[in-house]
Amino acid sequence: MFKFKGLMGAGIALSAVLAACGSSGSTTNSSSPPSTSKSSPTTSQVRYLYPLTGLTAPNEAATTRPSLEVKIDNAPQAWPQSGVDSSDVVYEEMVEGGLTRYFVVFQSSGSSVLGPIRSVRASDADLLATLGGLFAYSGGIPTFVADARATGILDVGANSFAAGDYYRLSTRLAPHNLYSSTTALRKSAAGKGSPPPILFKYRKSGSAFSAAGAKPVTGFSVEFSGAVTAQWTWSPQIDGWTRATNGTPQTGAVSGKPISAQNVIVELMPYSNTGFVDPAGNPVPVADEIGSGQAYFFSGGKEATGTWSKAASNAVVQYASSNGKPILLQPGRTWVEMVEIGGQVSAN
Repeated sequence: MFKFKGLMGAGIALSAVLAACGSSGSTTNSSSPPSTSKSSPTTSQVRYLYPLTGLTAPNEAATTRPSLEVKIDNAPQAWPQSGVDSSDVVYEEMVEGGLTRYFVVFQSSGSSVLGPIRSVRASDADLLATLGGLFAYSGGIPTFVADARATGILDVGANSFAAGDYYRLSTRLAPHNLYSSTTALRKSAAGKGSPPPILFKYRKSGSAFSAAGAKPVTGFSVEFSGAVTAQWTWSPQIDGWTRATNGTPQTGAVSGKPISAQNVIVELMPYSNTGFVDPAGNPVPVADEIGSGQAYFFSGGKEATGTWSKAASNAVVQYASSNGKPILLQPGRTWVEMVEIGGQVSAN
């Protein structure tokens, strides 16, 4: 079910030509008119784009670097987290007890401090099957670990060959004190791992969010459970949304800056019981990510509704507005909320 199909960097480079036309990609070509002088040869400028953000990359090699996926704690004891504010994409999934955990993806940049790092969950396998790359986590139920490895990712978890890259902070209590860095994990991987696919389609920088029915909002909240409600506030200063959990603003532990995203996508999906329980006896859920459902899109200070659909474990999720046209996001960080059907999304 979770077999990963590798993605070649050449595919990323080729598809990027579409970025200038409102689709996602990693390169755009702009050639100057042919020179009439024999002493002035024709020049060509190539613009490379990072596959997960749509932002400009310095060269082609940067666009084909493997992604690094990291499980980050979101319990109150874990605040403030390190590295989330330096990521490209964040998936927020519901775990046992109604809490949430972050599945944080790095490709264009990294973080010298990364954590608190927590264990794998069943919902991770379908995300890993799509992304490939390296996976950092603190262990977990053997069935979930096996499912993650079966996707073809390179395991750089705390129980792998990269175990020496992890350390515990004495200033925090376990299990909320396990840390690493993207530099250390990538060094241990020795250049191995596959580049990620292009996950989103982007509009031109500076253009308005024009999905069907898009309307201005100043903020919105997403109720995962009785235990967790995410709040997002529009900030014109950063041209993005700032994050709070249960009314507490979240910041990066190193930067001190608000955790933010240019785009927030809310996917409503079923969750089911894995049959496992945590030490407190709470059932461990899994998101049913294959299929389709209702979605909310927040970008450029506006909200629109539409759908999400994923055809297979290793497929890229497709996002469409209410009229069926593809959603075009703002280049930058995107946050995906994986919310159980029945969770409330309220905008103001």
